[in-house]
Amino acid sequence: MTEFVLALLAGALVGLALGSLGAGGSILTVPALIYLLGFSPAEATTASLIIVIATSLTALLAHARAGTVRWRAGLLFAAAGLLPAAAAGLLSAHIPAAVLTLAFAVLAVLAGLRMLRQRTPFEGATASASASASAPRATVAGAALGAVTGFLGVGGGFLAVPTLVAALAVPMSAAVGTSLLVIIANALVALAARAATQVGMDWALIMPFIATAALGAWDGKRLSAKLQPAVLQRIFGTLLLAVAAVMAVGIML
Repeated sequence: MTEFVLALLAGALVGLALGSLGAGGSILTVPALIYLLGFSPAEATTASLIIVIATSLTALLAHARAGTVRWRAGLLFAAAGLLPAAAAGLLSAHIPAAVLTLAFAVLAVLAGLRMLRQRTPFEGATASASASASAPRATVAGAALGAVTGFLGVGGGFLAVPTLVAALAVPMSAAVGTSLLVIIANALVALAARAATQVGMDWALIMPFIATAALGAWDGKRLSAKLQPAVLQRIFGTLLLAVAAVMAVGIML
């Protein structure tokens, strides 16, 4: 019963992050599954992909209704990451659990520091970048994002949003919604690549996690319209650093 309640609470937090920032939520999913719900790293990264797909789809629908999704730019960006996502998804099944955990902790630190350093979401990547929109840069970034998604089971919105703005000239107002499209595409391919691996899924915990994450994504979209994005960003940045610290301690023990 306790694990069920924890799954509900963790799902709500993940949904809030994805819905409000388009980033950070999936990075919270894996440690929540490992440290709160007892999943192994391999199980957690696979389950995370399922949760990320369901939650991001819900958040994407909310942004699509608001007209803040650039479909063509998102699909072009996602296309560059599909093969890397599939390859990394296959590779992750052969990586020791400690290595996966360490790589995830490093990613959480990088994401947390990025959020804390910037006064506004993804400052420096503004609509003025349209003059220097770069297809090669978008291709490289899309491939890197796909590899991260496939390997660690995260969406990588904190990488996707600034790159969409700087490399594909997507306005910041549409970058969060568009990043969700990229996340879904990469996560679907990565999950398909893992389909043949022998990883057990505890659906009794995954389903309530998804349910509250989906509700949280809608609330997060509304929350982003009421609170300053920079405030939300600092909250989730601090949380990510705390998560990374817990994972580092777990590795050492």
